[in-house]
Amino acid sequence: MPFSYRLLDFGKGRKLEQFSGLLLDRPSPPAEPFPMREPVSLWNQAAGTFRRSEGLKGIWRWKTSPAPQSWTLETNHFSLILKPTEVGHLGVFAEQEPNWEWIYERTKFFLAQRPAFRVLNLFAYTGGSTLAAAAAMREAGKTSADAENFSVSHVDSAKNIVQWARENAETSGLADAPVRWIGEDAMKFTRRELKRGKKYDAVILDPPSYGHGTKGEVWKLEKDLPELLDLCAELIADSPAFVLLTAHSPGLDGRGMARLLREHFPRPGRCDFYPMELKTTSGRVLPSGEAARIDFS
Repeated sequence: MPFSYRLLDFGKGRKLEQFSGLLLDRPSPPAEPFPMREPVSLWNQAAGTFRRSEGLKGIWRWKTSPAPQSWTLETNHFSLILKPTEVGHLGVFAEQEPNWEWIYERTKFFLAQRPAFRVLNLFAYTGGSTLAAAAAMREAGKTSADAENFSVSHVDSAKNIVQWARENAETSGLADAPVRWIGEDAMKFTRRELKRGKKYDAVILDPPSYGHGTKGEVWKLEKDLPELLDLCAELIADSPAFVLLTAHSPGLDGRGMARLLREHFPRPGRCDFYPMELKTTSGRVLPSGEAARIDFS
């Protein structure tokens, strides 16, 4: 099914979005410097509005009764369960959709070329990138019975988010896809995998600026990302296929991310970088992060 998301307008620190027909008004720091272009009457049609009240937390206000507890967003290859959270998130970052398509296509390509293929997805959130790779594997006939040679390892430190991702897999008909669901700190997991002698072919990373692991481990992007990239480079050293790095941190632009990838993954490959964006139906562009990737095919 086609991606059931639309950005209708943005500005003054907010964005007006439609998720499977449900219109929502939410905060958006990248939208701060822009003016709103659509009439107030359109914004007033939002079924739900999120306003921050304390730090990142806030309150949802709903015109519908009862307020929706969850609903489903369709993509080309899988479905995502959306839920309104206390920080205004829903369980999806729509700007990642082009990356999901790329992951799906590259996974499909390498599956046809190799006798084994293993993908590592770190900071995996609710599983969009995981399910993109898993959908390609499932379509190639790979199931959990093939997980020794074909798998996606989904790693996130928040166990409740890992459970959310598993529910997304079930909703997408991918419950039997070869996915390992792991609630663990990304750095700790990669170190342990190296000690176990585990090998991967592809790595996907969407690290936060700052975060905590399952046992209070502190993650700081500028300090810890280089070491993590070194660990990932060791994990895929024998058979590198691709690396995708995305970020929403103001201090890390696409050019710098590409430079990091070239430094830590020096084997020849096609490296590019690009902004992640959301576009309104009228063609306005809302900057929504940066991405860099290497394809070793």
